[in-house]
Amino acid sequence: MAECLLRRRGALSPSLASLARIAVRPHHRRHSTNVTAATAQPNDEIQSSLAYPATPSPEKSSPSRWSALRSAKPFSEFLTDTFNRQHDYLRISVTERCNLRCLYCMPEEGIELSPQPRLLTSPEIVYLSSLFVSQGVTKIRLTGGEPTVRKDIVPLMQSIGNLRPNGLRELCLTTNGISLHRKLDPMVEAGLTGINLSLDTLDPLQYQIMTRRKGFDAVLKSINRVLEMNKMGAGIKLKINCVVMRGLNDREIVPFVEMGRDNSIETRFIEYMPFDGNKWSEGKMFSYQEMLAVIREKYPDLEKVTDHKNDTSKTYQVPGFQGRVGFITSMTHNFCGTCNRLRITSDGNLKVCLFGDSEVSLRDVVRKANNGEPIDEAALKELQLLNTVQTAARASDSGDLVNPRERELLDIIGMAVKRKKAKHAGIGELENMKNRPMILIGG
Repeated sequence: MAECLLRRRGALSPSLASLARIAVRPHHRRHSTNVTAATAQPNDEIQSSLAYPATPSPEKSSPSRWSALRSAKPFSEFLTDTFNRQHDYLRISVTERCNLRCLYCMPEEGIELSPQPRLLTSPEIVYLSSLFVSQGVTKIRLTGGEPTVRKDIVPLMQSIGNLRPNGLRELCLTTNGISLHRKLDPMVEAGLTGINLSLDTLDPLQYQIMTRRKGFDAVLKSINRVLEMNKMGAGIKLKINCVVMRGLNDREIVPFVEMGRDNSIETRFIEYMPFDGNKWSEGKMFSYQEMLAVIREKYPDLEKVTDHKNDTSKTYQVPGFQGRVGFITSMTHNFCGTCNRLRITSDGNLKVCLFGDSEVSLRDVVRKANNGEPIDEAALKELQLLNTVQTAARASDSGDLVNPRERELLDIIGMAVKRKKAKHAGIGELENMKNRPMILIGG
């Protein structure tokens, strides 16, 4: 019935329509006793697999790649911590506001929003983005709140997208998908390369329970639009983020996996994490190992995929499926050793760890040039002109190409990064640690 209703509304593609049908009926697990044995390779095959390829000479390598290697500069000391982790990925929360009230993100009573003057302005966001890119950041993700509720989100993305010649490679968005379909086309034109879309259930009624709002059809419309644009060559990396909570949506794990049967989607299952006001308990947390076991009951041939160095997820794939499955295992198997992420909150604070309670204000330092007032477009132009003059004067005197104001910012950033711990606290400590609600950090 739910499938027919959604089809009449034009919300579902055929592939996603079948998923809604699966999701709204109880999922019966099929127990498997199959055991897969590893097959030994012949010796000559082993020797072949261990052989190292010949190192190509520079002149035979790709000219553009060789040129890039020769012109590469050492990674910024300000973004390198004491464990030699290089932070080239910046997540910026562009708003505290959201059009949903998800159980794990926002307290039921809501949150007190920061006064507008305390929030970063668009020029301040662009200025900080430019500074971080100048130090080696290659990927920026805009988060919230819900970024699409920000009226100037597309112009903001265009301004950040203009940093590509300076070294930015990826511009991504984390969204709940409610309004995405209305803004997606101009976002792609602005340089959007990746979308993480939050969707925790394929059941419209359960969606309303978990988000405390309606909007399921709109989310599916956004997913379909991304898939349509990718068929036309848009090349958007689409990931579906699903926070798994015991007793709420843990029965929908397999239907989510099956979204990737005919679609190039990576569904990422996230262990439920504690933040202020979300009533977390260890009993509600459905662990990575439990999720894996559920999937392997239906798909015992699920294969591990090689992860990249800084991946937060452990990635798998069902043979024959276009899409992949990932697991964010922050609670049971942390990935702190390869963390390359920094966060800037909507009110301009730098967080070096999602689970840490330590923050430092970048907003206050940026606004020193404007007598502590928010920086608008006109003030930003004056600041940029002043920085140019100061940099030129400093370069002629000492050869230092960084002006005093940016040096102060970089020193503050560097000190915060150097204080980053080897890993975040364990489950017991996290449960009792004082931290912001997730919506005030940025997903």
